[in-house]
Amino acid sequence: LDNEMSITNTPTSNDACLSIVHSLMCHRQGGESETFAKRAIESLVKKLKEKKDELDSLITAITTNGAHPSKCVTIQRTLDGRLQVAGRKGFPHVIYARLWRWPDLHKNELKHVKYCQFAFDLKCDCVCVNPYHYERVVSPGIDLSGLTINNSAGHSSPMIVKDEFDFDGQQSLPSIEGGHSLQTIQHPPTSSRPPPSESFPTPNLLPPTEASTSASMSSFPAVAAGSGRPVHNELAFQPPISNHPAPDYWCSIAYFEMDVQVGETFKVPSSCPIVTVDGYVDPSGGDRFCLGQLSNVHRTEAIERARLHIGKGVQLECKGEGDVWVRCLSDHAVFVQSYYLDREAGRAPGDAVHKIYPSAYIKVFDLRQCHRQMQQQAATAQAAAAAQAAAVAGNIPGPGSVGGIAPAISLSAAAGIGVDDLRRLCILRMSFVKGWGPDYPRQSIKETPCWIEIHLHRALQLLDEVLHTMPIADPQPLD
Repeated sequence: LDNEMSITNTPTSNDACLSIVHSLMCHRQGGESETFAKRAIESLVKKLKEKKDELDSLITAITTNGAHPSKCVTIQRTLDGRLQVAGRKGFPHVIYARLWRWPDLHKNELKHVKYCQFAFDLKCDCVCVNPYHYERVVSPGIDLSGLTINNSAGHSSPMIVKDEFDFDGQQSLPSIEGGHSLQTIQHPPTSSRPPPSESFPTPNLLPPTEASTSASMSSFPAVAAGSGRPVHNELAFQPPISNHPAPDYWCSIAYFEMDVQVGETFKVPSSCPIVTVDGYVDPSGGDRFCLGQLSNVHRTEAIERARLHIGKGVQLECKGEGDVWVRCLSDHAVFVQSYYLDREAGRAPGDAVHKIYPSAYIKVFDLRQCHRQMQQQAATAQAAAAAQAAAVAGNIPGPGSVGGIAPAISLSAAAGIGVDDLRRLCILRMSFVKGWGPDYPRQSIKETPCWIEIHLHRALQLLDEVLHTMPIADPQPLD
């Protein structure tokens, strides 16, 4: 019976191109538009029409989802290694692996299986595009232990990666020395034993000076893990930063499409420490903000498409006095701007975009660190403003009174820290499905199709206190 079924439903290399294309289209994964998929499949079937055994191999591989072993399916390698389909260029093995296996695949994530003789990396005259001759190296559900920096594979660092749906023809990672020009830092899901920094926010247990040293952090979790107490409890050791009562709402969430806010700002009551932001159309309320029901007259088709992929979205969780963790429930990654994660990655604040993979659970905001940062910045700005005023008045005090232009420039830069810069420390921004930054065609989050801005009320309350104790005078223009 099985044989009969396959004879009636599955075409062979002897059938017309049209019916082969139609059959293969039924197995596409939906990451690409129907038009693009059809053009890509038609182009491949035509190229294979003279190589009947390879075309049969492709049909077998795709229609059985790789259940049966299949041979290499090859096309001629082009000069730059890329293939043009419907006006877009991309690596051929990646195009077809996206079409039939992983719609959100990034071009640096494929590794060929041992028995593939014409794999893209082998640099033969022909390239194998059989999607079942490749494995995905960094995929959702990955075990973190596999993410060591692996030079033998030719990747500078697999921890830094893009979201790609693009066929922009940028060079792949190996050509970028050390990966330094990439700004997107990747956060895959944790393995069964989460790394200490993600499962125990240990800096909260340590005095500020020690919190930044990795040695003290790594020596602690073994005790915590062994003691078997709930993760939440370590926050109980800390006295609150402020005696002010907690705000009624722990955060408010504004939803944007490109640079336009859509719908009302959603406030999350402190009685709901976990809030879900998803793409569904249920009425929002309490601990759930549904973006699917919001209408926008300026919405484009691209935004509409991206919104369809929000799905289960993200969960934001407030722990302790105001630390925030994110869990990605969506089938697609989310991209986060987080000064806390920048600092953890050893980057300057605002320097990086963080890609959080499906099912990853990660801390994105630390209240104490934020409080220290706002105190330092406010003090720096206040001192600089005072010194600038003194310099303008003509009496530069202290040992730094060398005159000249250099001190004046650094002073004006420090004095230029305004209240808005400090407010930014209390805000998280998160884009669904699409990334931005130097690795993407979109330079700013305001160019992404759907994103949210989260204002953290406890942090804003602390900022208010800091500003009352050391008011920052916004620099006055000189007459």
